[in-house]
Amino acid sequence: MTSTWSLVAIATVCVLTSGLGLVGLRFTRGTSDFYVAGRTVSPWRNASAIGGEYLSAASFLGVAALMYDNGLDTLWLPVGYTIGYLVLLVLVAAPLRRSGAYTLPDFAQLRLESKAARRVCSVFVVGIGWLYLIPQLQGAGLVLNHVTGWPRWVGSTLVTVLVTFNVALAGMRSVTLVQAAQYWLKLTALVVPAFVMLGVWLRDDRPSAPAGTDWWDPLTASANTDNLYATYSLLIALCLGSMGLPHVVVRFYTNATGREARRTTVAVLALLGMFYVWPPIYGWLGRIYLPGDAPGMRDTMVLRLPGAVLPGGVGDLLSALLAAGAFAAFLSTASGLLMAVAGVLDQDIVRPLVRRRHPSVKPSQSFRFAVMFAMLVPFTAAVLRSPFGISMVVGYAFAIAAATFAPLVVLGVWWRSLSRAGAIAGVLTGGFTTGACAAVVLAGGVGTEGLARQLLTAPAAWTTPLAVFVMVVVSLATPNSVPASTGRIMARLHVPEAVAD
Repeated sequence: MTSTWSLVAIATVCVLTSGLGLVGLRFTRGTSDFYVAGRTVSPWRNASAIGGEYLSAASFLGVAALMYDNGLDTLWLPVGYTIGYLVLLVLVAAPLRRSGAYTLPDFAQLRLESKAARRVCSVFVVGIGWLYLIPQLQGAGLVLNHVTGWPRWVGSTLVTVLVTFNVALAGMRSVTLVQAAQYWLKLTALVVPAFVMLGVWLRDDRPSAPAGTDWWDPLTASANTDNLYATYSLLIALCLGSMGLPHVVVRFYTNATGREARRTTVAVLALLGMFYVWPPIYGWLGRIYLPGDAPGMRDTMVLRLPGAVLPGGVGDLLSALLAAGAFAAFLSTASGLLMAVAGVLDQDIVRPLVRRRHPSVKPSQSFRFAVMFAMLVPFTAAVLRSPFGISMVVGYAFAIAAATFAPLVVLGVWWRSLSRAGAIAGVLTGGFTTGACAAVVLAGGVGTEGLARQLLTAPAAWTTPLAVFVMVVVSLATPNSVPASTGRIMARLHVPEAVAD
């Protein structure tokens, strides 16, 4: 029965996703609609879309699994995911929108007047996007495997086909509609079962899961030094990585003005706050009703919890609702990531190559080819590679974004002396050091203890400052490579549209 209801719920989400994609096609007219939805998305709709793509498999399943595993030691984690948008609001939201760019490589070229900077940024946009896509596809395989027993590749293939169809169909127009609807679906899918299960817990008067007296240690100097370092390193990655995630930043280009970009960010903070109340509740209930779970089963704990709390028909329905929400998370996040990666590949690789041989090819046609190419690599990796820990892989994506694009965007917006050489050197330093750490750990080459392990598993605390240091020092050493148009570009970034007009 569980598999039947869950299959119906997942099928409903898939049909809804395809239907909204077709609706978006009706409003797509030109290139601007494909890349930034015509820059006409209202703040609340854009905030819902950002919530839809940002709340990925790591948020829907991974945060609850971490809290189930570590208890109150990870209660700060949802705060870290949310506070990144506060940093983004204060520092860069409005200037990024005023830049008029489509993508982060566009911003780099505009600010630095450098094709080399653009190419470097393009490489890291694609790398971060692919790294973030892999756990979404693997998570879909885990959910469908749990529901039906089918091989994991089936779920990965289903999400790949649906997301590729939607993004290729109408670009950002379709993606915006899909993601905005799926945020509210995910929130409902978490809230309703949580209320029901909390009611059962109160009715049964079951004892709460025990908590140690040292639960505050990860955020205090009294903690174990290794845990303290890892905690603050991950917080740095979450706070700064949000402004460097390509699929998040591109959404601010869909607002009409810088002022609306700020309003969007404030709305995002409210929507994320509403969502992140609930994963800790699932982790806590899991400790009560599913004690001593096997390590390999933790990422599906949220889906199995209703059956443990309410065996029978009601539990089956609640599990189906959660399965629908989880699948919506995979679809919406994968859509945003694919949009960001395909946009960069189209502008920098596919369109120039295609137009050399076929000058009459339309931008929408080259974009659709880029979409298929952009999805091929992560799909192959997701199917051929055994599942990684969802939260671990997403954490590395945040760390790479924090060490590359966060310094570039912040210094590019606020520091006139940023030079082409300094920006490129800083991005390469942060990207290669953090990427090397991720490669070593994901390949299983890290030891079991010691300082080296800490630096490899939680790199943001040292790679991000290193990237900033290199960016500043090289910029000061190469004043001749500061663009001559810096003053004009800085005015464009900071002067409100009403004044500029």
